[in-house]
Amino acid sequence: MEPSGAGEREIGRVVSLAPSATATLSAMGAGDLIVGVTTHCGLDRPVVGGWLNPEYDRLAELAPDLVCTADGLQAEIAAELRERGYDVCHVEPDSLDAVVDSFGTLGRAVGRPDAGEQLAEDCRERLDSVEARVTPDEPTADEPRPVVYCEEWGDPPMAAGNWVPEAVETAGGRYPFCDPGDRSQEVSRERVEGVDPDHVVIHHCGHGDRADPSLLADRGWDVDSAVHVLDDDLLNQPSPALVEGIETLAGLLHGESE
Repeated sequence: MEPSGAGEREIGRVVSLAPSATATLSAMGAGDLIVGVTTHCGLDRPVVGGWLNPEYDRLAELAPDLVCTADGLQAEIAAELRERGYDVCHVEPDSLDAVVDSFGTLGRAVGRPDAGEQLAEDCRERLDSVEARVTPDEPTADEPRPVVYCEEWGDPPMAAGNWVPEAVETAGGRYPFCDPGDRSQEVSRERVEGVDPDHVVIHHCGHGDRADPSLLADRGWDVDSAVHVLDDDLLNQPSPALVEGIETLAGLLHGESE
């Protein structure tokens, strides 16, 4: 959702309460507008609290022209900010197309529409390039796609949803655990063992790339799979990092070397 004042006044000061917005604005060259971030954002700016617990007094001190939020988990925060009189750009992408479209939304919201649309176009071209590389010219039944299990959280085990099923498909894999657009969901040992994935990708939210690749064996799961640990931003964050994650995933699934 774009702010009510978008396009009507100059945006010079932005507080980003979503790491994805921080990363996306930085990628389009609009990081200079950001004057405040959360503890979870990878940008050296004054911190105004966490993703789900912003410090409203600190935010007010920064006098932003626009506040950026993302995901349904921040919907109440966005509503609270509007009640306090702030212009808010709130996005809730739940699919790969919606993630890329949100780059244009953010660009328009901060008064840099061309930069946002260019970033979206560049990312679509990168995704098309991945699909072209991993899709055989004449696919046959003898060349099945590798089955992938992506785990977003470990206690309890959660199969990643939202855009991850499409990310796996774009990277040339098959993902039988969630439908595109569905929220991540708890998954049982029996479910994963029954599918017998070729690859397991661990990208636990908030863990970066520090998840333990031996955790499936430690649970006693009987899964004979290649296990990969990815920085969680590469699959969990709806920013250009997701495109990098899909490129990385394609390399893992198909033995590519970038």
